[in-house]
Amino acid sequence: MSESVFRVTIRGQFKDLSDESRQYLTRAQPEHDIFVSAYSPEGTFTYDDRILFFNLRYEVRCEGDDPKKQAELHAHKEAESFMRTMKFGHVFRSTTVTDVSEMWN
Repeated sequence: MSESVFRVTIRGQFKDLSDESRQYLTRAQPEHDIFVSAYSPEGTFTYDDRILFFNLRYEVRCEGDDPKKQAELHAHKEAESFMRTMKFGHVFRSTTVTDVSEMWN
């Protein structure tokens, strides 16, 4: 079985941000603009200057019986870990998983 490459986009909404978190996000926003984002194994965090909604983008490589589901679960685990580490209150709203390796066939 060959490895598949997935692009996973997790969209969410900030919730109950502390003043410290909001100040950090305001200062760092230019580095997290959608136009400087990419899909990467470690993930890319983007949000706009209103600090209401965010995207996390991951490139995940998987194989096995259900690689698409594995990719989604892996990305969610990474996203949850990131948001918890950064102490950003949040709610995940939607997830899109695209098998980009299918485009090469």
